[in-house]
Amino acid sequence: MSEQHTTPPATLVMPDALKQQLQSFRRALWRRKMIESVAAGLIGLVLSFLLVYLLDRVGQTAGWLRFAILVAGISVFAGFVPYWLHRWIWRQRSEAQLARLIAKRYPGLGDRLLGVIELQEQKASEDTLSPRLRQAAMESVANEVARRPLLDALPFSYHRRWVTIALVLMVLAILAVAIAPRAGMNAMLRWIFPFSDTQRYTFTRLLDMPVRMVVPVGEAFDVNLVLLAESEKRPATATARNGLQKTITSALRGDGYQFSFPGQQDPSIVRFSVGDLRHELQIEPMVRPGIAALNARVTLPAYLGNVEKLLDLSDGMFPVVEGSRISIELEATRELKSATFGEASFFIDGEKKPEAAVEGVAQSLITTGPHAKSKEMIVGQEPFEIPVSWQDTHGLSDSGGFRLRVEARTDAAPMSYLLGVDRQKVILPEETIDFEVLSEDDFGIKEAGIDWQGQQTRPSAESAAAGSVKLLDGKTDLLRNLQAASFSPAAFGIAPQKIMLRGYVEDAFPERGRVYSEPIVIYVLTRDEHAQLLKTRYDQAIAALEDIARRELNLLDENQRLEKMDDQALQDANGKERLENQRREEAESTRRMDEVRKDLEQLMKDAVRNGEIDPKTMQKMAQALKPVQELSQDDLPTVEQSLNEAQDPSKTPESAKKDLNEAVERQQKAVAKMQEAIEQANAAKRDFEAGTFINRLKKAASEQDGIAASMISAFEQLLGTSLEQVDPKDRRRLEDAAKQQINTAADVRWLQEDLRHYIGRVTHEKLAKVQGEMQQSQIELELEKVRSLLTENHTYQAVENSKRWAEQLTKWADFLSSADENAAGTGGGGGGAPNAEDDDFEFMLRVMKLVQAEQDIRGQTRVLEQLRRENTP
Repeated sequence: MSEQHTTPPATLVMPDALKQQLQSFRRALWRRKMIESVAAGLIGLVLSFLLVYLLDRVGQTAGWLRFAILVAGISVFAGFVPYWLHRWIWRQRSEAQLARLIAKRYPGLGDRLLGVIELQEQKASEDTLSPRLRQAAMESVANEVARRPLLDALPFSYHRRWVTIALVLMVLAILAVAIAPRAGMNAMLRWIFPFSDTQRYTFTRLLDMPVRMVVPVGEAFDVNLVLLAESEKRPATATARNGLQKTITSALRGDGYQFSFPGQQDPSIVRFSVGDLRHELQIEPMVRPGIAALNARVTLPAYLGNVEKLLDLSDGMFPVVEGSRISIELEATRELKSATFGEASFFIDGEKKPEAAVEGVAQSLITTGPHAKSKEMIVGQEPFEIPVSWQDTHGLSDSGGFRLRVEARTDAAPMSYLLGVDRQKVILPEETIDFEVLSEDDFGIKEAGIDWQGQQTRPSAESAAAGSVKLLDGKTDLLRNLQAASFSPAAFGIAPQKIMLRGYVEDAFPERGRVYSEPIVIYVLTRDEHAQLLKTRYDQAIAALEDIARRELNLLDENQRLEKMDDQALQDANGKERLENQRREEAESTRRMDEVRKDLEQLMKDAVRNGEIDPKTMQKMAQALKPVQELSQDDLPTVEQSLNEAQDPSKTPESAKKDLNEAVERQQKAVAKMQEAIEQANAAKRDFEAGTFINRLKKAASEQDGIAASMISAFEQLLGTSLEQVDPKDRRRLEDAAKQQINTAADVRWLQEDLRHYIGRVTHEKLAKVQGEMQQSQIELELEKVRSLLTENHTYQAVENSKRWAEQLTKWADFLSSADENAAGTGGGGGGAPNAEDDDFEFMLRVMKLVQAEQDIRGQTRVLEQLRRENTP
């Protein structure tokens, strides 16, 4: 059996020339594509930087946009370069890869190169593939490649263009940084750190540019832009636009630009353009801060008790007493940033003196949220004005400022007034006067009450009355008080005399004391003096009644003339006018009659209170009062009504004439009743006048007793002393007694004169007898002798004579009183059974006296209650 031998496969190697050509091709390819990748990466990075730089030159570049640009630039370098290298270097390493790339340019040559590479890589025996044939094929292809420029098969290359672009961009970047290094470095930082707070660099730079501005609602506002000293550019103009409004241009003035905008109601954005600088300012309209509450905390001076008060200052002015300490508290409508007091100015004599500043007032207030409080200030003597200003946390200040006026006042004297009482009063001792005491003080009433001081109207051994009653213990916060008060002479044991009644008030001001009201003059009368006064008032009432009667007669005459006119004439204009005049005059008569009625009614009450008026006289006064009451309340108003109806235009002439006839008829009855009333009043007057003679005699006797008592009380100082050695006080006593003696003598002289006239008109035996005795006694001369003794200080003789004549005057008065009592007891001298009408009147008088006595007791009880309150702690 024979052995079979196999030949191992032969290994072929690519010709060196071909291999070197492919390596040269690959090196050229790699070099170009690496340059392209580096150039592209640089272009991406530098271009992104330049884009940020350029955008920053135009305006503010948002962080997100800068981040996107940076990502894009880095993406070119970090994304495109690896891709490019992978495509052209990593994927072009082997001969086969290079052959395929060459085939794109030279397809045939590329295919043969691929064939050579395949032949090199084939694994076969020499029996299957001839090594010599394969080697020859590879050498043939190598020779063909050698004849051709293989580098022409390289793909299109951008390396020169891209390198140029990269170099140009790099040169531009370098130039940008070199020309404007601050802007370049700022752009670099903003490019590298897109989300940093690095502000865009501008060649135009402004000082403290706000991004938000609060402005007053509806008010024009200004925005001032100020250039920094290191600003590289200083544009001649700048522009601004608020929302969609018209663009505003402002020229450079000094170091800045000023823009004025109209008032705004809604929020908006203002865009400024100053050179390369772009700035947005958010405008937020807001109401200016106001004052929600303004108060003054006042601490009064020590003499007012250091009382602290909180005063409302909404009107911007408040009074405060000199020496007080004040602090101002305000509450704004929003949180405050600051509040201040400016320099205050005095008001001297009502005129503002800005140069007279109040020292220590200017200050910054302590602010807490919306509240502000000043330090304490001491108030001097002059008023002053403080300018107050405030600013909220938004920078808005008050609208126009606020001036607070402090009315520095001295503690004025208090005031007292007596209200509800006449300035002069005439009363009996037991009567009570009710009134009100009004007390006022600017800073608090300490005490208030009434005070009285008596004055003897004739010599008397008794001293004049004096006293006071405290009605109120005040407080520092009581500025006004109205207090009811009562005064009764009998309750205080005051005898008849002249009283000066005053209200008083005290405040807390040191050493000021009491301040008094205008006085009320009260004449406290004896019953004799009171009766004489009633007589005078009754005479006046009768005179007024007689005047009304004469007036009514004249009116009756005119009404009778109208009555004679025919019906038509009464209805024409002249007739109606005359009727209207008559109606008005009748209304006036009614008014006057009503006044007489009131006077007579009051006289009746006062006569009952007197207690010493003859009841018969009072009965006649009551009889005279009754027709007067009827006239004022019924008769005269009825006449007026008839006259009014007579001129009613709706009535026929016949009806009008009928009304006029009724008026005349009623008026005639009224006139007759007036005459009756006058006759009754005159009858009462005569009795009244006779009764007053008794009172006048008693009054003269009382005065003589008073002169004697006054001198007796001064016997120790006057007896045995010459007139030249008499003490001035005692000399004044003598002079007062002498003056009183002159007055008493004059009263007695007039008494005799009145007696003569009365006896000439009325037969009255008792009065005639007294008048004769007075004339025979020559009392006038005797009383004059008493006056002479007093002026020569013959005190003892003067006292004896004065007492003697006092006794005589009293005897005459008692004689007349007994005569009146006898007449009353016998029914006026007529005898017979008691008159029922008289009994009824007597009962009525007793009831009236009881009622008045009860009223007097109540009045005196009120006075005693005042005393009890004063003495109760």
